[in-house]
Amino acid sequence: MVAKSPNPIDRHVGSRVKMRRTLLGLSQEKLAGALGLSFQQVQKYEKGTNRIGASRLQQISKILKAPPSFFFEGAPTGEPYPLVGFAEEHTPAYVSDFMASPEGVSLNMAFARIKDPKVRRRLVELVVSLAPPAEVSQATDQDATEERSA
Repeated sequence: MVAKSPNPIDRHVGSRVKMRRTLLGLSQEKLAGALGLSFQQVQKYEKGTNRIGASRLQQISKILKAPPSFFFEGAPTGEPYPLVGFAEEHTPAYVSDFMASPEGVSLNMAFARIKDPKVRRRLVELVVSLAPPAEVSQATDQDATEERSA
């Protein structure tokens, strides 16, 4: 039997649930308890392996204090459409995944507390200078994967 991969929308909504939950400092266990579910079910929601129904999403949105539309922001549409007005292109999945990670949430919360725009700009410049160029990063990741499998 071939395992079915999660729908991209379900994965996106799940990652947004995880990001919001993490941002609020709520554990999977506490969210599960508030929903009357097991934490394993919350894990499946967050990974997108189980689809979140409309009424459950409404419940989650109340607990996480975010409108239901929040969980769909930046979701893949599957079809290109023209950007209108000030609309921006969708955020790549790796950015959403990082933002949902504990490191991403912690980094963003700390960065937001820095009030001096010059300090913020210098920090961004520092991070950019430390990171390898995108092409090198992808090649390095591929090489590391190949080395581990050898």
